Amino acid sequence: MDYKARISVFGGREITKKIYNKTYNLGKLLNANKYLVYCGGGKGVMEAIAKGVYDDGGQCVGILKGLNTDEMNPYINIPIATNMGITRNALLAYSCEASVAISGRHGTLSEIAYALQLNKPVIGLETWDIAGVQKVGAESEVIEKLNHIFI
Repeated sequence: MDYKARISVFGGREITKKIYNKTYNLGKLLNANKYLVYCGGGKGVMEAIAKGVYDDGGQCVGILKGLNTDEMNPYINIPIATNMGITRNALLAYSCEASVAISGRHGTLSEIAYALQLNKPVIGLETWDIAGVQKVGAESEVIEKLNHIFI
């Protein structure tokens, strides 16, 4: 399958049902719009995005913190075990052409910072309100912004 672009999705492990559902829906939309999705491969936002992509018949790449796949969610099709701990956050930023940040705490903030430092677009859905992040209110707006970037 040909993809428009590689999109990394950043976000927290501990999320509400509302955030899980929004993220799941975004995963389906990203796949339907031909984006290859990368994430950290764990729980929370990472699981929800991967499940949405998976349920829509797509592929999701998981950049894992550990040496093996023990902490990987079951919806990752392509695991990359880094054994880098949280420093793997940089790999998520380097691997993408644009990113989406959803919810999250300090790990998400570091991923946003890496992407911004690399001059890559960051779209924010219910996440940190900092300069450089293009804030949106709905999953469909994420797709609109990405489709504008990757015509």
